[in-house]
Amino acid sequence: MTTSILVTGGTGTLGRPVAQRLRDDGASVTVLSRHPPETAEGIRYMAGDLSTGEGIEAAASGAEVIVHCAGSSRGDEQKTHTLVSAATGARHIVLISVVGADRIPQASVIDRALFGYFGMKLATERVAAQSGIGWTALRATQFHDLILMVARALAKLPVIPALAGSRFQPVDATEVAKRMAELALGEPSGLVPDLAGPKIYTVAELVNSYLSAAGKRRPLVPVHIPGQAARALRAGANLAPDRAVGKRTWEEFLADRI
Repeated sequence: MTTSILVTGGTGTLGRPVAQRLRDDGASVTVLSRHPPETAEGIRYMAGDLSTGEGIEAAASGAEVIVHCAGSSRGDEQKTHTLVSAATGARHIVLISVVGADRIPQASVIDRALFGYFGMKLATERVAAQSGIGWTALRATQFHDLILMVARALAKLPVIPALAGSRFQPVDATEVAKRMAELALGEPSGLVPDLAGPKIYTVAELVNSYLSAAGKRRPLVPVHIPGQAARALRAGANLAPDRAVGKRTWEEFLADRI
């Protein structure tokens, strides 16, 4: 029988390929968006806002599975509460989280100000786990698209500040989408193994490779960030070298984009 699936954030970097894969696999897919586009072939779009709750009950009605790809810089915990409260008929919620969510301390103001995303994703995992709905959470490393967005913004500066000692293991969003779709069509599994990119890079390596690909030159100045979260980042708490299962490298991604 066809599975009815609601995808939040289904017009974003991760949600769009997730929705497309689920459609191709034969699922009945509804995408929740604050500003839904015209209906794509095989996908239904519904307007809704997780911040206010408007339209969420209508979108979640009839959904057996919810794939929660929506994310923002703040309020994700409450938005997930709103979602699971509306998902009265769902048997499974699948959400994206981040590698290091349970390893990056949130002890101080500076920890939360600069690295609060990790703590916020851990909080959303707990909301799903305590919802009474079967749940699955996949922690992934940073997407290539995010690294590119940051690199482009930094390249506008005359001198680029680079986090000293920090490393990242970027992964391709389409590879994460494939795994999310597989999980959505499976049974609730709780916290599943991490998904990380094939290579680990310093911040300087990531930025310099972007500058080279874009034909730009900028000096980089190492910046030391204080706090427990930054210390954990320097120690590699955001990395998953034993889960380097992604195939597409940062260099391959740049070659396609620039």
